[in-house]
Amino acid sequence: MSLSQDALTQLRVKANDVRQGIIRALEAAGSGHSAGSLDMADIFTALYGSVLRHDPNNIEWADRDRLLLSCGHIAPVRYSAMANFGYFPVEELLTLRKFGSRLQGHPERVTLPAVETTSGPLGEGLAQGVGMALAAKLDKKDWRVYVVTSDAEHQCGLHWEAMMTAGKFKLDNLMCIIDRNFIQIDGSTEDIMPLEPLGDKYRSFNWEVFEVDGHDMGAILETIEKAKQVKGKPTVIVANTIPGKGVSYMEGDYTWHGKPPNKEQAETALRELQADRERILANV
Repeated sequence: MSLSQDALTQLRVKANDVRQGIIRALEAAGSGHSAGSLDMADIFTALYGSVLRHDPNNIEWADRDRLLLSCGHIAPVRYSAMANFGYFPVEELLTLRKFGSRLQGHPERVTLPAVETTSGPLGEGLAQGVGMALAAKLDKKDWRVYVVTSDAEHQCGLHWEAMMTAGKFKLDNLMCIIDRNFIQIDGSTEDIMPLEPLGDKYRSFNWEVFEVDGHDMGAILETIEKAKQVKGKPTVIVANTIPGKGVSYMEGDYTWHGKPPNKEQAETALRELQADRERILANV
């Protein structure tokens, strides 16, 4: 996928807007997950802004692509991306985790149908995506299924069963995108339950494997486009990310996995992000 420099710049600006929305939502909620939400802002911006076949004004469109968020705790990034791409007003982000809000701590499809699935228990998303992708094949439909997963949820057995099933049925309309930030709530994934060699494990299950810098917008789009050309097997993109990306005091610190910024911390984060937004625009 070849985009002009201006189009790439606009996507980078939009990713910054998504990050600012995450910070505002988490600070207003007083709870939630910061690190993973921030580090997946570029991926979600690429998906909603360029990759997905979707229509925010027609969320039940039968031929839309399906995007599933398996690691539901990073819901703020999905909500912020959806708001920034027209699914609901950006101001609604401030209702995150409030009683009666459509924006619960983990996505809930009945109150917010455009999220496709209710997620919370880790490890379920890929299995759900396999079912959807197989259904599309049986119905001879050309829509695609994208499943965003965390690296740590690979510690769940159901995920590996889904990997086997996708390989068996050669689901080349299924793409898994892994947030490879190396953290979970108690520390490093490689200390708690090592995942490497992660790519080789997918290859052994008959998947085509790609890796990408999860913060390089041009590389993300190019890699997704290459993955879409693969025939006869499912694809996985290992997106190497920095937890807390964009906020200096959060970057690389696993303790921000499951906590929000307070008012002062949020103000600092927003200042940093606004400065970064201005730098992006200045380099046009």
